[in-house]
Amino acid sequence: MTEILVPAMFVALLVSFLMGYPVAFTLGGLSVIFGLATFGYDFFTILPMRMWSRMNSFTMVAVPLFIFMGVMLQRTGIAEELLDSMAGLFGRVRGGLAVSVVLVGALLAATTGIIAATVVAMGVISLPLMLQRGYKAELATGTICASGTLCQIIPPSLALVLLGDVIGVPVGALFAGAFIPGVILVGLYVLFILIKAFVRPDVAPSHIDTHNSAINRKQLALRTAKAIIPPGFLIVAVLGTIFFGIASPTESAAMGSLGAVILSLAKRNFCISLLKEVMYTTTSLCSMAFLILLGAASFGLVFRGIGGDEVTKQFLLGMGGGPWGVLALIVIIIFLLGFFLDWIEITFIVIPIIAPIIKEVGFDPVWFSILICISFQCSFLTPPFGFALFFLKGVAPEGVTVAHMYRGVIPFIVLQIIGLMIVMFFPSLATWLPRVMFG
Repeated sequence: MTEILVPAMFVALLVSFLMGYPVAFTLGGLSVIFGLATFGYDFFTILPMRMWSRMNSFTMVAVPLFIFMGVMLQRTGIAEELLDSMAGLFGRVRGGLAVSVVLVGALLAATTGIIAATVVAMGVISLPLMLQRGYKAELATGTICASGTLCQIIPPSLALVLLGDVIGVPVGALFAGAFIPGVILVGLYVLFILIKAFVRPDVAPSHIDTHNSAINRKQLALRTAKAIIPPGFLIVAVLGTIFFGIASPTESAAMGSLGAVILSLAKRNFCISLLKEVMYTTTSLCSMAFLILLGAASFGLVFRGIGGDEVTKQFLLGMGGGPWGVLALIVIIIFLLGFFLDWIEITFIVIPIIAPIIKEVGFDPVWFSILICISFQCSFLTPPFGFALFFLKGVAPEGVTVAHMYRGVIPFIVLQIIGLMIVMFFPSLATWLPRVMFG
C-alpha cells in the first residue's frame, strides 16, 4: 500500500501546484483525501490534535511580532535615511554607491526582515540614482535584489524563526549561527562590486562631490550617525537580549515591536492610520504563513502515516556517498525546489521530512539550518519565480527590463552558492558562536 500511496500523494501535490491551486488549500485538501484513505474517519480525530500541537508553540508568537516590527520600521522612512547617508560616505569610491546599497540591505535585514519591503524601498530610492550616475542596469538591479535577500540569513530572520520551530532548534542558537555566514555573504557582495568596478570602471563609476569640505564631511558624519544609531540600538536590543540569555526570541520580538513604535513616535511618523495599516499588513502576512503551516502540518501527518518519511529516508540513504552525499543531495533538491516554491512552503512541507534524516546521519541541525537559509536566498533570484525580481520590476524606471535583472543577479547567485559551499565545508563558521554563547 505504501508503495502506491506515497508516489500518488507526491504526484497529486505536484500536479495541483502546476495547475495553480492555492498552496494551503492544496495541502489541506490532499491531506483529507489521503487521510480518509489511510486512517478512515479516525483521521478527523487525529487531525485536530496535530493542528493544536503545531500552533501551541510559544516560539511561533515571535512571527507576527517580528513582522509587525519590520513593517513599522519600513513605514518610518529608515531606508531613505540609511541610503542617503551611506551614499554620501561611499560615493567617492568607485562602485561605492552599490557598496552602500549592500550595507544598507544588511542593516534593513537586521531591522525590517521583509524582503519585499527592502527590495521595493531600495529600488525606489537607489535604482534611479545609480542609473543617473552611470551604473549599468545589470549591476544596479542585481545588487538591489541580492541585498534584499539578506533578510533570509541575517537575524532576526523569519526563516530562522520558522526553521527553529520546525526542526526543533533554539531560535537564539540559529540567530547566533547565522551571524558569521551573513557577514561572509555581505563581504562577498562588496568584494565582487569593488573588483567589478576596478576592472570595468564604466560599469560602476565613482561620484566625486567637488563641494565636499571639512564642514560637509562633519555634517555627513553627524547625519550618518543620526541615521544608523536608532535602528542600530534596536538591533542590539533585540539580538543582544537573545544572545546573552536575557530574553527569549518571542520576548525580544515583543520588545522590538515596542521599539519600532517608539522610533516611529520619535520620527513623528506615528498616527492611528499608520498603526491600522501596519496591523493589517501584519495580519495578512501572518494569515498566509499560518494557513500554509496548518496545511503542511496535516499533509505531514498523512505523509508519515502512509510511511512516506521512511520511503524518503531509504531513497536518500540509498543514493550512496554516505552522510555527505545525503547532505549534498538534500541541498541540491532544496535549491531546485526554490525555482518553483516559496521558502515558506519548502519550510513547512519539505524540511519536516528531511530534518530527522539529517539528525540521524549525525549533522549539526544548527549548521544544517544555516545552509537551508542560504539556499532560500537563491530562490528569490532564480527563474521562473524570482520574487525579488518581480518586486523590483514593479518599481523600476522605464527602460529597465526583466532581462537586465536576470543578467544582473547571475553573479550574485554564484556568490550565494560560493557562500553556501564555504559554510558547508567549514561548519564551525555556523556552530562556533552558538557553542560559545549557548554551550
